[in-house]
Amino acid sequence: MPILKFAKTHPPRYLGARGGSPSPLKALSVVALLVSLAFNFSAQAATAPSSVAVSATVQATCTNTATPLAFGTYSGVQSDSTAIITVTCTNTTPYTVALNAGTSPGATVTTRRMTGAVGVFLAYALFSDAGRTVNWGTTVGTDTVAGTGTGAAQPLTIYGRVAAGQFPAPGAYTDTIIATVTY
Repeated sequence: MPILKFAKTHPPRYLGARGGSPSPLKALSVVALLVSLAFNFSAQAATAPSSVAVSATVQATCTNTATPLAFGTYSGVQSDSTAIITVTCTNTTPYTVALNAGTSPGATVTTRRMTGAVGVFLAYALFSDAGRTVNWGTTVGTDTVAGTGTGAAQPLTIYGRVAAGQFPAPGAYTDTIIATVTY
């Protein structure tokens, strides 16, 4: 059987003019040429600007939170207290805040009642002024509080009063008022 022999080959070399290694000056010239071409290509890059329309519609909105109104211990003597409703509405949004009658049976916005033991009540009132003369109710334009949103939180004070001279059964009395912001 014949034996095949393969000759070893070497990778091609870039030869200088005399067949030897390229001169350092020629190698440097080639590198400089390549760098120059690369910069010329990037310098010729073009741009194509376009505009992107950005838009949004701001919807009028309001939120509110409230702190508790706690009268503390009542002993037949007039008791005053306050709570804060914080209203946040979008800028320039007009709003009104109404306070309902509460959850006690038979209560109205002018005769609110806290409920204690079954069938026992403690009357109280809510006002929109520090002098406690302007009832805070639910009729827009009559006994609600109006404002205009600024985009920031706006605190409104609820002024509460339990009138003197009530002597219901001892115990805890509670009610829940709903504050409604209309805008």
